[in-house]
Amino acid sequence: MTVEFEECVKDSPRFRATIDEVETDVVEIEAKLDKLVKLCSSMVEAGKAYVSTSRLFVSGVRELSQQCRGDTVISECLQRFGDSLQEVVNYHMILFDQAQRSVRQQLHNFVKEDVRKFKETKKQFDKVREDLELSLVRNAQAPRHRPHEVEEATGALTLTRKCFRHLALDYVLQLWRREASETFGCARASPVLPPQMLSFMHAQSSFFQQGHSLLHQLDPYMKKLAAELDQLVIDSAVEKREMERKHAAIQQRDFSYDESKVEFDVDAPSGVVMEGYLFKRASNAFKTWNRRWFSIQNSQLVYQKKLKDALTVVVDDLRLCSVKPCEDTERRFCFEVVSPTKSCMLQADSEKLRQAWVQAVQASIASAYRESPDSCYSERLDRTASPSTSSIDSATDPRERSVKGESVLQRVQNVAGNSQCGDCGQPDPRWASINLGVLLCIECSGIHRSLGVHCSKVRSLTLDSWEPELLKLMCELGNSTVNQIYEAQFEGTGSRKPSASSPRQDKEAWIKDKYVEKKFLRKAPVAQAREAPRRWRAQKCLRPHSSPRVPAARRKVRLEPALPCVAALSSVGTLEHRFRRDSLFCPDELDSLFSYFDAGAAGAGPRSLSSDSGLGGSSDGSSDVLAFGAGSVVDSVTEEEGVESEESSGEADGDAEAEAWGLADVRELHPGLLAHRAARARDLPALAAALAHGAEVNWADAEDEGKTPLVQAVLGGSLIVCEFLLQNGADVNQRDSRGRAPLHHATLLGRTGQVCLFLKRGADQHALDQEQRDPLAIAVQAANADIVTLLRLARMAEEMREAEAVPGPPGALAGSSPTELQFRRCIQEFISLHLEES
Repeated sequence: MTVEFEECVKDSPRFRATIDEVETDVVEIEAKLDKLVKLCSSMVEAGKAYVSTSRLFVSGVRELSQQCRGDTVISECLQRFGDSLQEVVNYHMILFDQAQRSVRQQLHNFVKEDVRKFKETKKQFDKVREDLELSLVRNAQAPRHRPHEVEEATGALTLTRKCFRHLALDYVLQLWRREASETFGCARASPVLPPQMLSFMHAQSSFFQQGHSLLHQLDPYMKKLAAELDQLVIDSAVEKREMERKHAAIQQRDFSYDESKVEFDVDAPSGVVMEGYLFKRASNAFKTWNRRWFSIQNSQLVYQKKLKDALTVVVDDLRLCSVKPCEDTERRFCFEVVSPTKSCMLQADSEKLRQAWVQAVQASIASAYRESPDSCYSERLDRTASPSTSSIDSATDPRERSVKGESVLQRVQNVAGNSQCGDCGQPDPRWASINLGVLLCIECSGIHRSLGVHCSKVRSLTLDSWEPELLKLMCELGNSTVNQIYEAQFEGTGSRKPSASSPRQDKEAWIKDKYVEKKFLRKAPVAQAREAPRRWRAQKCLRPHSSPRVPAARRKVRLEPALPCVAALSSVGTLEHRFRRDSLFCPDELDSLFSYFDAGAAGAGPRSLSSDSGLGGSSDGSSDVLAFGAGSVVDSVTEEEGVESEESSGEADGDAEAEAWGLADVRELHPGLLAHRAARARDLPALAAALAHGAEVNWADAEDEGKTPLVQAVLGGSLIVCEFLLQNGADVNQRDSRGRAPLHHATLLGRTGQVCLFLKRGADQHALDQEQRDPLAIAVQAANADIVTLLRLARMAEEMREAEAVPGPPGALAGSSPTELQFRRCIQEFISLHLEES
């Protein structure tokens, strides 16, 4: 792949993707060359042993010839054969010596010396790239009312950008040389592989020149390859001089500003009027700024983060928008693109770039009016916003943003089997059973409602509001999946499934047999949970672009790094600084929060680091996901609990080792165990099957510290599985043998989305585990800024609710005070962000 110098100057995603691909090729070729060196060494050693043994054999033949001196025929035969064999042994020795010198030694020198220099250059390039990113951010953050900071940031950015361009160009040139060296070894780099292999093959040809037909047939090819290499050396010399000339010309440019990015062309053949990096302000509650690659093309303003990412449309039709500079913001070089339905705040790297972008948008608007007919304009006036622009929508309700552009009805009906009622088959169902995951017609929904909420919870797709997590849950299941469970053995029972025109009593009888009596389920095991023959299968659903893998051997449990100790931090001010730097909350929200708790702690002496201190960044919180069943890899999940004894010993307890289940152990399970393992594997169909077969949703596994399926879902990391269990009656406050509720586990693992979900469902955040720690104390110890802030907001809302005498369980979202509404909005925002990332 060719790396263009112009793309290097832009540092575009295309350039970064090309660099990554070339670097990957270099690493792969290095590994293969190293393997070839080792194989060549083994071949040479084996050849030397063969030569030594052959010489002993020739000596034996010659001794036999001397012994048979009386028989002239045998003596002459053995003497000639011995001489011939001696020549063959000499040819072998020459061949192996040629392999030693031409292949092994040359490739060894290349791998050990040239590749090491390449890696050092790569480290310098990566470091300078990071410095440039940091300089860009600091330059963008410099306030306009502090000229000295602006001047300092601008100067640092100029120096860093110039250094980056110098090093990037050198790095690209070295990549180009390295790629050429590793592929054909032409004159633009030191020859490595083909010339040496050619020399080795000439030695082979000399060795077998007396009748080896294979090498005789290969000889024309070797001559042809030699001729091509000679011509390639000549061509490479010309290309090398041309590349060096371009390199010298680019080095003489002034990089104070990116002139290549300032230019725009409305009539560009590629259709891209202008492209480059801009900072985009998100419209969520935190108003974060993110740097993205923007471009104006096809009368649209679009952006992307990486080359492999799909383009996100900011403005679907530039004729319907306007652009204006913004001088009333804290950040410099900002401009706003305003459309009839939304607005987008953008920031350039300099005033010159801002003017260029504004002029480019205005020119594109004028060009779009000239080229497009008026009919298209009238049609687009009635169009709703594209779903891809929901991230910058001006709506404030996260639920509205999550379903904007495509209605709840359309999204749910697009799931397999959801185009008709799951019970009678009537088209266009508009009601849903949220705990079963099926779509229903209005008549069947009335029958479901009569069964009671313990059996079916009915909600309208068009009349009721839908939270993002519930909508995601409905899209994960669907009528086809649920009917495969509840109608698994329907054909063998002799019953008749009602149609849309069947009487109501027939539909009612069918629904009761299906969901209450469960007559059509596949037979369930009868024995106890841990002793029964295991008959139920659970398998993690493969995501798109994934493929089944052969079951691997049992692995050892992976230990997560120990949680950082808050006591090791130097001061409360340092903690607050890290909190403000890493948290997703904006500074105004943090100031309000700290002032609230500071006032509450007045008169109580210095604040304790474990309760009122500021916090650092979020912990990793990642864990392996358990997948089991046919065609999946069995893996273990380790929960890092942050216990000092476990941190000091570095060992996992026995239960964690026992959870490294083998494939044979999970092929057939009791419904209770199936519910546990399906929840951990994030397998919603298997979990729904387990509940249908009678699995207790709050069953605690005594052999696994009394964990419930909801805790297993937390360990598995799926917010949707947690929502499904909660819809089916899971107790959000049930604790395990260590006194930890699901909220404790979610806090330990840094699952911000699950913490929000549990707080929304009324989880008790004051509950203490065996170590006398509540979720807030755990989050403080883990230095997880977002979770600590959410827990404190929940406590503040709870205290204000108690002061206003608003009834409701601890932690439940009730009331309509400004604090309550703000807390509710933050909770839903985090859940929406979690669903978008997953």
